[in-house]
Formats: sequence, C-alpha cells, structure tokens
Amino acid sequence: MIDMLAHWNPGRGTVMEVLATEESRAAAAAAQAHPAPASFLQENHLRGTRAAADRGDRHCAYLTATTEVDGDFDAAALVGALRRFTTRHDGLRCWFDISDGVVTRHLVDADDVDFRVERVGEVDDYGYLTGAVDSNRFRDHVTARFAREANALHWPGFSVGVVVRPHDFTVYIGCDHALSDGVSQALALAEVADLYYSERDGTDVGPFTDAPTGSALAYAVAERERAARFTPESPEVQAWCSAAAPTGGGMPRFPIDLGLADGESAPVKPVKFDVLDAAGAAEFEAICRAHGARMIGGITAVLAIVDRELAGVDDYFTITALADRALADVTLTQGWFCRFAPVAFGVDTARTFTDLVGTAQSACERGAACSEVPVPTVIGALLAAGTAPERVLVTPQLLSYIDFRRFPMAGTPAYDRGMQSTGEGRTANASMWFNRDDRSLYLGSQIPDTPRAATVLAAHHRRIREIFADIVSTGDHVIGAVGDAGVKRSSLARHHD
Repeated sequence: MIDMLAHWNPGRGTVMEVLATEESRAAAAAAQAHPAPASFLQENHLRGTRAAADRGDRHCAYLTATTEVDGDFDAAALVGALRRFTTRHDGLRCWFDISDGVVTRHLVDADDVDFRVERVGEVDDYGYLTGAVDSNRFRDHVTARFAREANALHWPGFSVGVVVRPHDFTVYIGCDHALSDGVSQALALAEVADLYYSERDGTDVGPFTDAPTGSALAYAVAERERAARFTPESPEVQAWCSAAAPTGGGMPRFPIDLGLADGESAPVKPVKFDVLDAAGAAEFEAICRAHGARMIGGITAVLAIVDRELAGVDDYFTITALADRALADVTLTQGWFCRFAPVAFGVDTARTFTDLVGTAQSACERGAACSEVPVPTVIGALLAAGTAPERVLVTPQLLSYIDFRRFPMAGTPAYDRGMQSTGEGRTANASMWFNRDDRSLYLGSQIPDTPRAATVLAAHHRRIREIFADIVSTGDHVIGAVGDAGVKRSSLARHHD
C-alpha cells in the first residue's frame, strides 16, 4: 500500500545500513559522461534538486519502500542481492551533474558496483534509535539519511537499511524520484527479496526477476525520438491547449481556495483514508462497466461531481499520470517512466453519475491519446497561446489510479507486506492518488498544511466518500445543486471566479 512515513513503525531491532564501498564510490565519481540524455522528467527534477541544494533546502524529492523478510538476516546475501539488483537496472547505476543548466548523465560500470553493511544502533519499543551519532527517533534518522543520500546528483542515488530481529527483518529503501516512480517502488522490494533468497539459499530467482528489464537509458533516447514527432500544430498539442482553455489556458489547480496566495506553497500534510472496502470497490467497478466505463472513468466522474457540487465547476480539468513502460519495453525496469494526460469534460448538463461516467471515460481516453506529447512541448504551446507564465510554469493538480493487485509479484509475502511513501516537502495543490488492493480502494493526498486547506479538504474528502457510497448502495448518484454539500460558491479558486 501507499501510506505516509509517519505511520511506519518497524518495531524494535538492530539497525544496519547498506552502503556503497569507498572503492565503488570513487569509481562512480570518476565515471565518464554518457551520451544518453536525461529523460524530460529527470531533467526538470534534477534542475529543481540543484536549485534546492543551492538554496540550502532539505532534499525531500525521494520515494521510499519498505517490507518484511522472513528468516535470519544474512548480511552477505543482502549485499549480493543489492549488487545484482543495481546492475540489473542500468538507471540505478546513473548519477547526474548540472553545469550551466545542462544535465549530464554518468553511468557507473557494473563491475564497480559493490556494497557493505554497517551496524548503526538499536531501535527500542518506543521507536527511538540508540547508539547512533544522531540518536533520536528512528524515523527521523531514516528521513535525514534519505535527504542526504537518496539524491541522484551523486552515486548511489538511493539509500538502503534494515532492522534486524530474530528470525526476520525489515528492509527499507529511499530512492531519488529521478531514478524511480510508484510502479518501480512497488516492484523493487519484492525483487530485492527474491534476489536475497537466491543469494542466501543458492536457488533460482522467480520468472519476473529473471526476465529482461529493458534499459532506462534506451527509454530516455526513445523519448527524445518520440518528442521530435510533435510540433505546436500537432493535433495532440492542440488538444492539450483546448483542454486547458476553460481554466484560462494554464495548468489545473484545486478548484477551491486553499488559503494560499498566487505562487505560495505550504508544508505538506499527508492524508490517507479508505473510500470503499473490497466488496464496494468491486461493485463500483461493475457499475462503471455497465455504463461503458472503467475504474479511472468512474473515479474521474466522481471527482468532477464533487467539484461541481462544492465549487460550481462547469468544466472539469485535471491531469492524470500514466505509466509509460511500453516505450523501450521497460515494463519491469527501475526508473521514472510517466507521461501525463489532460482530462477535460463538461459537467453542467449531466443529471446523474451514470449520465456522466461515459463522458468521463471518453475524456480519459482522449487524454491518453495526447499523453505522448512531452511536457516541454505542452508548456511551450500554452505560453505561445498567450497564457501567463505563472499559470503554466507551476506544478499542476494531478490524479493517479494504481491497482496494486495487478503487479507481477502480487501474492508474494514481500510484495503483499510492502508499503511505499514519498518525501514530504511543500505543495500548493491537493493532488489525489487513488489506489486499490485486496483490502480496499483508498485515497492518498498531500495537502497544504493551512487551516483553510484543512477545512476545505475535510469537506471535499467527506463528499468523495459520500458519493462513492451512494453509487455503490443505489447504483447511481443524483448530482446536487451548487452549495448543497456545504461549501459556498464564494470559495471558488481565482481561475473559476
């Protein structure tokens, strides 16, 4: 599942960290520049990382994953597993430097990859770490380490540790977002555990760990080649501009004022809650399919209804994050392989959820057809159309849906016990990450930590739960009038005024 690090409590045990050897780090630092470019997402992310470092800001643009592994801990087996894992995924052997705004990739030779294990201290029953230099709460120690080490401006751009107990241990990884995404994190620890058992017991790995991974470097090259097909006149680019037109041509924002001025952000406050239990999720999906839609169409329709009822939004616009793993055949590869789809459709003429869900599904499919347009091309087209830079050059409101039941290692203990999370920085949005597993459909969000945001989003999240429940119990939902659900129209965000 995806959850917040504040909810992570691995229990007492001995903390040991897996570190690259000094020889390996020296060889990595001397690695020559590689001609493969950074991907578009990597490039933008790494420039932001560099700028944050220059300002003295704490690095928090990393992803984390943790799971439980059965059996007595074998340090040599974990070192061997991590070496095989890193050499199997060429993106994890990369680091980047930035000079005069140019991002350059360096690739560490597979023969130079090596690790060692170092004991750090003990975690007690209350979650405090004793014996370490920075003895404090264990979670604080881990996040401080991720902030230092899970950074792709050096190698390795990831950080690994374990909490060892008799007969089992917790393993955790923090990885710079430049080298990973949500799918990668869901795959990573199950694969590391598979490699660990292979190293410990001398057995063969499973079929997915044995399968070819593809190349993150080849993906970046293929992405540039694909991008060259698009011009400002391409139909897909024009569709992006049309999707953004009802909100003034800029990126989508949360439709209700969250208590922030233009350009202002606030520290992140993580939120997570169940939307439906497993039976309810299955029923909701069946209702969607009966009306020509899939789960993503149904989720999008619900969110459009919530924005209509609470904020009077006539034209719904969001951006969905999609996996981009068919390009260069990187299905099982570690890396950041995402593209973004504009989803836009009218809400004001629909009377019920079942009236709207087919429209929402069609909008998702139209958006997916536009998602191969690279983000820089989209930004250029919106700016060329006359949209103010401060409306375009911002992080947008995003929507994601992941069904964790469909991953290749689902059903294995390491996968099923897994939890992933993100670093917690600052935000001006309330992007929504819907996820489904065998237990529930749940929503995770990182919202601004402001009193206004807390009030607005409590009402927004409550209405999401109410509408999903209504659809499951009655088979439909009648769209209410603006303001009926408790937030007056005067609270509309500036781009809907």
